[in-house]
Amino acid sequence: MSLPELPDEAIVLRAEAVDWRAAVHVAGEALVASGATTSDYADAMVRMIDEHGPYVVIAPGLVLAHARPGDSVLRDGLAVVTLAEPVPFGHPHNDPVRVVLALSVVSVGGHLESIADIANAFNDVSAIPALADAADRDEVRRLLRGAP
Repeated sequence: MSLPELPDEAIVLRAEAVDWRAAVHVAGEALVASGATTSDYADAMVRMIDEHGPYVVIAPGLVLAHARPGDSVLRDGLAVVTLAEPVPFGHPHNDPVRVVLALSVVSVGGHLESIADIANAFNDVSAIPALADAADRDEVRRLLRGAP
């Protein structure tokens, strides 16, 4: 699987979030709006972080939120949320977060491949700040494809 398509509904720019839970819920709402998940998926992503800690903060300023495949996943999906103000997730090195990616996968097998595809978009260290400052949805799509 390559990166899932990113419909406009899956991209939220300069969202307001009072804390990390709210930031994850904004990303979950974007997955719902794009038709990838039901509303229960956002709660499942929050539970994963509550249970396992801020391991989802995979790089400075970047979260890759996800939960296990299940009834709340309708199809593979990706949501991108940039935050108006950074929020801490409790990670000792990579806080605060400005970009929240939310991934939904139908099968466990697609999970690792999807994460690898997403990680490739961030091989360039300038990609995260560029994404955080993206002016529009087309710029977000370009950056995730690795285009300048």
